[in-house]
Amino acid sequence: MPGSALSVVDGLARPGSHPELKEGFVAVSTKSAGTVYVNGRIWAGRGLEVPALAVRDGRVLALGEQARELAGAEVVDLRGRRVIPGLIDGHLHAARAGATWSAELHWTGVPDVVAALATIEAAARQRRPGEWIRAIGGWHPCQFAESREPTRAELDAVAPDHPVYVQALYESAVLNTAGIRATGLDGIDGDPPGGRVERDPVTGAATGRIEGMGAFTHCLDAIAPPGPVEQRRSTAAMFADLHASGLTGIVDPGGFGMAPERYEPLFSLWRDRELSMRMRLFLSAVDPGQEYAQLESWLRHAHSRFGDDMLQFLGIGEVVHFGCHDFEGLTGFGISEESAAQLYDISYATAARGWPMNIHAVLDSSIDVILDCWEAVDKLIPLAGLRFSVSHADRVSARNLRRLRALGAGVVLDDHQVFKAAASESVWGRAAMATVPPVADVLAEAIPLAAGTDASRASSYSPWLSLWWLVAGTSLDGVPRRSKEHLLSRERALEAYTEGSAWLSFEESDRGHLRPGARADFAVLSEDYFSVPAERIPAISAELTVVGGRVVHSTGAVG
Repeated sequence: MPGSALSVVDGLARPGSHPELKEGFVAVSTKSAGTVYVNGRIWAGRGLEVPALAVRDGRVLALGEQARELAGAEVVDLRGRRVIPGLIDGHLHAARAGATWSAELHWTGVPDVVAALATIEAAARQRRPGEWIRAIGGWHPCQFAESREPTRAELDAVAPDHPVYVQALYESAVLNTAGIRATGLDGIDGDPPGGRVERDPVTGAATGRIEGMGAFTHCLDAIAPPGPVEQRRSTAAMFADLHASGLTGIVDPGGFGMAPERYEPLFSLWRDRELSMRMRLFLSAVDPGQEYAQLESWLRHAHSRFGDDMLQFLGIGEVVHFGCHDFEGLTGFGISEESAAQLYDISYATAARGWPMNIHAVLDSSIDVILDCWEAVDKLIPLAGLRFSVSHADRVSARNLRRLRALGAGVVLDDHQVFKAAASESVWGRAAMATVPPVADVLAEAIPLAAGTDASRASSYSPWLSLWWLVAGTSLDGVPRRSKEHLLSRERALEAYTEGSAWLSFEESDRGHLRPGARADFAVLSEDYFSVPAERIPAISAELTVVGGRVVHSTGAVG
């Protein structure tokens, strides 16, 4: 072996930081490889590009030309395609989304209302009369050429015999006439708590358009949930779709309503060794007023990083305390002293068990209070090394970034502003949007940076839409708002979506790159992410996706 800093243990080089690794270095002595991928443009991370990759026993064995020479290997011709480490979504509500994935329509990439209606019409032909058709979140009218949502009349025209419910993120939803009847909206007076039912100003009848969580919940409660077998099948189908975009791992932040039983479809796949996506789970409070008791129960009965290489409990988050959750930061919000005191208690208990914590916070005022709590805990139990993190951080100040750095905490970016930028601008002002989020300031403080989507309700599941937003700063309404200094380079954005997200689960030396010894998780892309015009990035998909050396998605384009 050439004079590298790699160490060989049982024939495998263990991962570490090896910036000196160049093409041709090989991390194996005598054993032969299982599979060699050749004739590619393989971005192994940290700027290293090689033409060949050898994989054995689920790990990267060798890089470069010497990988071609390993005996006994199956050879896969990449035919000049770009290869990247498997994408890791640092914030995707997968356990919640998976249960109903197959029953829902997904409008990611749908360009106009006409095409959206066509998916409903096609579903109506395939389903029995009376069955629900729904597209719940992950889309917004700004993505449509018409810049509007479908109307009740349009939904009636394409699916008169099916109740239809289409929800634009968490902003609004529209039902057809059958949906209004099925949810009882035509028989209630006033509005559900926390929601608004739009009504005809003359007749007072429900028009089919609603807003607010209370109204959404009222309607969704009328849709019977699938049974356990279907939830498991649906979850597996979701992972297949996500693999087709190049995802090999997910950090699931928990979220609203994620009681322990909601994880059963995921655990069922895992127990039967049919789980194909690496899952790392944050665990949330479920009921307002019961946050400490519920989270303390998780802390008592589970262990951080308990599991295996496919499924692990990770930490407490994203709903740590309902009184500290500022949603999208577009309405008046403040954290009370009582809520802050309870957040401190939960943070202390989490740190005392050595667990990470991830918390939702959009506004700098929310982050201010959160960091007051964390700094108080840090005086008693050092948080450095526990991987505490803040998700979103759209309005975080330079002062609070310095505080995050001092605590060793990270930031998880997502692309919800690709849909919400116009609404945010109307509240925060045009000038503020130039630094939403202040990416350059995060990088200047050398704060660990992960990236994800916040799918599947608050944003699209597409990692490529998220990467496009990170590098282009343009929302789907066509308006570029974030200043150039706060855009990420393509390489830096990809690092956040791979090694950066692996940092959240203490796995940055083992995943998110293709250095020798790392887990063999990677994707072969339909187009070269590094060279295609920026506007093409959202259309990228995976021709081949590999998790632990095992093919989990293939279009047949390489081989």
